[in-house]
This record gives sequence, structure tokens and C-alpha cells, in this order.
Amino acid sequence: MSGAATLPAGTAPAPAPVQQKADLSAWLAVFAGAIGALMATLDISIVNSSLPTIQGEIGASASEGTWIATSYLVAEIVIIPLTGWLERVFGLRRFLLIAATLFTAFSIVCGLSTSLTMMIIGRIGQGFTGGAMIPTGMTIIATRLPRHQQPVGTALFGSTLILGPVLGPLAGGWLTENLSWHYAFFINLPVCLILMVFLLVGLKGAKARLDELWSADWLGIAGMALGLGGLTVVLEEGNREQWFQSTLIWQLSAVTLLGFAFIAIGQLTARRPVVKLALLRNRAFAAVFVLGLLIGAVLYGTSYVIPQFLAAIAGYNAYQSGGIVFLSGIPAAMMMPLFPLLITRIDLRVAVGAGMLIMATSCWLDTTLTLTSDGSDFVVSQLLRGLGQALCMLFLNQAALASVDADDAGDASGLFNAARNLGGSIGLALLATLQERRLDFHHWTLHSALGANDVGVQDWISNQAAGFGGGPEGLAAAIRSIDGTVLQQAMVMAFSDEFIALVAAIVVVVPLVFLLRPLPKGRFKMAMH
Repeated sequence: MSGAATLPAGTAPAPAPVQQKADLSAWLAVFAGAIGALMATLDISIVNSSLPTIQGEIGASASEGTWIATSYLVAEIVIIPLTGWLERVFGLRRFLLIAATLFTAFSIVCGLSTSLTMMIIGRIGQGFTGGAMIPTGMTIIATRLPRHQQPVGTALFGSTLILGPVLGPLAGGWLTENLSWHYAFFINLPVCLILMVFLLVGLKGAKARLDELWSADWLGIAGMALGLGGLTVVLEEGNREQWFQSTLIWQLSAVTLLGFAFIAIGQLTARRPVVKLALLRNRAFAAVFVLGLLIGAVLYGTSYVIPQFLAAIAGYNAYQSGGIVFLSGIPAAMMMPLFPLLITRIDLRVAVGAGMLIMATSCWLDTTLTLTSDGSDFVVSQLLRGLGQALCMLFLNQAALASVDADDAGDASGLFNAARNLGGSIGLALLATLQERRLDFHHWTLHSALGANDVGVQDWISNQAAGFGGGPEGLAAAIRSIDGTVLQQAMVMAFSDEFIALVAAIVVVVPLVFLLRPLPKGRFKMAMH
């Protein structure tokens, strides 16, 4: 006898339940979250193309001008892990409206800046308020979309995290070339107004819980500011300051250690730590965290290395370089409509592993650069890199949340997003140091291969000297010419070494994919603060 239930004769079967669909207001809220994340990530790199122009107009030196980018990144890295706590204190809609309003105000400050101090104040404010809008995007998806539609929201949100950093140099370059660098900041005004309208329509108000301010883990909050802020500045400025040969780096390192000590004490003593670092004891989540660090290093590292190569070797301007960097964002946009289908068909470990190997392949293609290389030599590698990054980012976000309990999803989201930005900072610091060291190495290695007694070298210098007019001045010009050629070749070799280092780093961490926890079938866990 079958164990299936039978229906009485003449009874029609009950209709299958209709899955509820999100209304327009819910989707407006999701779009608001995606727009906020896009603006926050785009503003990290939108000034990179405009830096020389901005420095000239506000009277900043090249070394001082780097703080225009660094100050934003430091503030953003500090605030991202704190967003879960701030959201509980103020309520999601109120918190995001405050962040969007202040982000708009600080963007105006940046656009109107006439001094370095004014610009840095504006950029720090942008970083704090923009960074607050990144992790909350997944919270909106979780609270406003039914489960079966959440993968669509996740794809939209994940794509913005990839598009922002690669769109920044292109947008900043175009605005600077065609309008003015001021519009790299003023462009935020209309976008943020749309964002605030969507938030007002799409999210419901919630009562503020200001009592959380009294019971907060203030030691941990101070530790986050000192530790993450100090570490980011050390990484950003270390190479320029010759690392620990600098008193400033020693002082900042001490501040960083003090901050991490505060965080550790807060983790042990606070009733509810501001960030639950105990999640890193979970092997699956720790693997996600490390993979996130690496993806951030590749994403921001290549966005830094490629424009430098194109400017130094191919003579590209900021806008042309930005167009090549943007190519990696195309696969992310194309994958967005496919993600809801892919996540139901592909094991996330397979997807992340494939993404990592595709990224390694893309970096390997860039290890064969020559003095004749230009933007066209990066087209295939950039498209592959974008595909690999899209697979990793979209599926790793799900892996992060699948590896923790639902109550810890908010902390997991904040830590994962912080890992990506921190990885970018670490990657930029290591690549800048590697480039400088390998440039010196290759420069002198090539020089040593040019023997002074080599007849071919002597003939070449004689011919060059004659071309420069002969005599001592012609000889000096010929020597400068050969040194310039050697330096350019050494530079190409140094850039290739950077891509080799990225390949090695990716290969080393790929085995961590096996520690990831697959998503339960039919379920899509989302971050809820």
C-alpha cells in the first residue's frame, strides 16, 4: 500500500501555493542599496585619473596628493565593520538617509576644495558615509525581497561592487578631460538625491535604539579606528616612507598594535562586541575571509598597475587607461541576469575555484609584456579577469553567509566587505614595493650585461654620439639614451614580475576553496544586521 495520502472521491487537488513577489517599493529599496554601494566603491578610484590636476589647483605636492585617495580608503575600511552596530542604533532607513545626506554634503566640500586640508576633510567624510552604504545593501535584499527573488537582488548588488572600482578611473578621466575635476565629486549630487527618494519610498521607518550607545563596545570601536586606520596608512605610505626606516611608520605601527589590543580586550569583555571576530575561528568563514583579501588585492592591484604601465610605456592619458581598466567590468554586467540561474545549478565551490583559476590565467597572460605593448594587449586578460572576479565575488558573498548562523550574518557581511577593501590596500602596498625593488634589480642587471669592452656596445654608442653631434656632449647624450632604453626595459620586466606575483598568490590560496560550505539547496541566505 502506498504511503501517499489519497483524496476523497470528487475532491479536486489543492492549487499549489503562489509565491509572493516583491512590489515596486521593495525593488526601489534594492536599487537604492545597489546605487549606494556603487557610489561608495566608485569614489575610491574616481580621483585617480584627476590627481595631477587636483594637486596643481589646490597646491599639493605629489606625495601630499596621495592622501586624497588614501584618506577615503582609511575611513571606509574603518566604518564597514561598524555598520551592523550603527544600523541597530539608528534603524536601517534612518541610518542610510543620514549616510546619503552626509555623503552628498562631503562631496560638495570636495568639489569646492581650494586647499589640501579642505579636500582631505571632505574625503574622510565621504569615506565614512560612503563605506556605511556598502554592507547594508545585502540587508535590504534580505528584508525586502522574498527568498526566491533574492538571487536577482544579490546579482545586482554584487555587480556594483565590481563595477565601481573599474568604472571610477574611466568616469574620472572623462569628466576631467571634458568638464572639470570638480564634477568627479559633483556627479554624486543628483545620484544621491535619487538614492534618498528610493530609500524613503522603499524602506519603512524603524524606532531608533539609542540605548545601544550606552552598552556599546566602545573599546572595540576605538580599536577599529586606531587599528584598521593605522594599518591602512602604514600600507599606503610604507613604500614612500621606506618602511621601517621612517619614524612615522614606527609610530603608526604602534598605533595599529594599540588598536588591535583594544579590539582584543573588547572581544573578551564586551557583552556584545562591535564585530564578532570569533567568526574567524570558523574554518569555512576564515577561508572566505582570506579569499576576499586576495580578490581585493587583484581587483584594486590591477586597477593600479595597468594604468601605470599604459602611461609609462604606451603613453596613454587617464581617460584611455580608464577605458582599458573598465573592460573587466563588462563580464560582471553580463553575468548579472545569469546569476539567479547559476546559483541553483553550480556548486559555489566549483564556481569560486573556477573564478580563481580564470583570474590566475588572466594575470599570467600579462606576464609577457614588451616595450611595444599597449591597451590592445590587455583586452583578453581584462575580460577574463572580470569574469573570474564576477564568479568569485557573487558566489563568495553567498559562501560567507552560508558558513555562519543567521544571527551572525550581519557580522559576516561586514567582515567580508572589509576584507575586500583591506586586501586592496595590502595588495597596493606590496605591488608598489615589489615594483620599486624589481625595477632597481632589472635596471642594474641589464646594465651589467652591457660590457664596456663589448665591441657591439662601443660601436652603438659611437654611432649614437655622432648622431647627437659628437664630442663629449654627444657621448653624454648617447649614454643617457642607452640608459633610458635600459630603464624602460627594466620597467616592463618589473610590471611583468608584479603579474607573476599575483599569479603565485592566487595559486597559493586556491586550495581554501575546499573549505567553503556549499549553500543548502533551495535556500539563499542573505545578510541581516
